[in-house]
Amino acid sequence: MANEVVLLAGTAAAIGFGHTLLGPDHYLPFIVLSSARRWSRAKTALVTLFCGLGHILSSVALGFAGIALGVAVFRLEAIESARGQIAGWSLIAFGLVYFVWGLHRALRGRAHEHAHPHEDGTIHTHEHRHLGGHFHVHAAPGQNLTPWVLFTIFVFGPCEPLIPLVMYPAARHNIPSVIVVVSVFGLTTLITMLVIVLASVHGLRRIPVHKLERYSHALAGLAILLCGAAIKFLGL
Repeated sequence: MANEVVLLAGTAAAIGFGHTLLGPDHYLPFIVLSSARRWSRAKTALVTLFCGLGHILSSVALGFAGIALGVAVFRLEAIESARGQIAGWSLIAFGLVYFVWGLHRALRGRAHEHAHPHEDGTIHTHEHRHLGGHFHVHAAPGQNLTPWVLFTIFVFGPCEPLIPLVMYPAARHNIPSVIVVVSVFGLTTLITMLVIVLASVHGLRRIPVHKLERYSHALAGLAILLCGAAIKFLGL
């Protein structure tokens, strides 16, 4: 029994790590939004953990509901697949809206010249921006809404590998093994997400991209849109 638990835990850790690493939706949205919105490391970590927990616990709840109702694994996997479709389209929609908003904001912030004629006939021009003398991200609209949008999307995001992992010990009425599998899978997933997100954000902030700073929101939206498209059409 002990060897079986160790084997299940090792399998859960390996699958959790691989599932997270190979799924760009687990980290890319947090990386680009943290960089665009200049979230602190603490807020970046908190939002990542918050969404990751929603992602994992929704599948755990589905798995336990299936156990209680005696639903077959293939039916639960079909439900997870449907949730994946919703999550993919939601990422595409969110990315598209954010891209359009970011592009509009960037174009409004583009410098242009105003001509000022004087009474003596001389004319001088000066540079002007609608968003201030220089472009920085301050209290952008939706600043507090964005994490909740991500959380909602991640709740629909499926953890397909978790269902069979949970159902195997559950079918043998081995509740301690179920708890071990869920805990190891969840911790591995969350830690992997955190490491990738924080390391990537740290690296991006060391790259001088001042000329692209105005387009940071638009680029973030485009990255999320492409991430959703990769999940929806490439099965990542």
